[in-house]
Amino acid sequence: MRRFNNTVRLAMHALLFAVLTACGGGGGGNSGATGSSPGGPPGGVALQVVSFGDSLSDVGTYAPIASAVGGGRFTTNPGQVWTQDVAQYYGNTLNAAFTIGFDHKLSAQGGLGYAEGGATVATPATDYDFLTDVIGNVEMPVNQQVSSYLGTYGSFNSGQLVLVWAGANDVLRAGNPPSATSTVQTAATTLAQVVTQIVQGGATHVVVVNVPNIGLSPKGLASADGGANLTQLSQLFNTTLNAALQSDGLQGKVIEIDAYTWVNQMIANFQANGFAVSNTAQACDPSKTPDDTSLLCSPATYVAPNADQTYLFADDLHPTTHLHALFAQYVEQQIAASGLGH
Repeated sequence: MRRFNNTVRLAMHALLFAVLTACGGGGGGNSGATGSSPGGPPGGVALQVVSFGDSLSDVGTYAPIASAVGGGRFTTNPGQVWTQDVAQYYGNTLNAAFTIGFDHKLSAQGGLGYAEGGATVATPATDYDFLTDVIGNVEMPVNQQVSSYLGTYGSFNSGQLVLVWAGANDVLRAGNPPSATSTVQTAATTLAQVVTQIVQGGATHVVVVNVPNIGLSPKGLASADGGANLTQLSQLFNTTLNAALQSDGLQGKVIEIDAYTWVNQMIANFQANGFAVSNTAQACDPSKTPDDTSLLCSPATYVAPNADQTYLFADDLHPTTHLHALFAQYVEQQIAASGLGH
């Protein structure tokens, strides 16, 4: 894993101290979020959004520290991630359920954005080394995120839209076949079990997103095999998840989103979708962005002033603001096609 150099870390600590002293604490990382318009939400129905997952959906778990260098979310900051966009579409504002403090401990904030960067489906954070120098090993796996929600609120309800997107970190950390095969299959099957828990907990509107084609990310293209293994494992996760959802009788009870196919098509037609650069480069300049992670990316570290709109990828894995927005629109369309809102 990448390491955070001491100079940058010390600079962030100093900046964070100044921020906390001036403001009395860290923010929830929801810059730019707004509520519903006077005429009602654009989605046609007001829904409270609850989100579980990893960095692709994290609305600001690490913002109190990352904001010291203009970061906060795993995208081209200060842009939003797709879950925030979807929440706004249904007249809601999504805030982080937990945020990290200067002491590298998570504290509850009352928000419903449970997704945390670095999270797997079920593997404890202490088994991995994810930006440990910056955040420590604190990220909750998805099964723990759901348990935390239920421990606090008891159940879900029909006025909520529950978003679930996980598995990418399981694929990234699985290694190579044959050992990787069982790791990925177990993660996908476990995710289906977590979705079952959500549905049995009272949720009536549940969105389940499959794993995108990680092999086509800049990280995948830069690997020794050009991303072939990551593509294969992404496919394996998705076929296993689909089979498990079907076996558990969930396919008619959840809205499945095919991020794998959507990302493939977006890359193949990037210019038609308003991008100038596809999956061959990243919007956050690696030489300027601390630890080369979009969590710490800001306009000052963009490769160009409009890179958040013209590039597909912020860093070597995560979408830019523009790509997040387009994915949110796609999800909203799929939700509407299911008969919920418009």
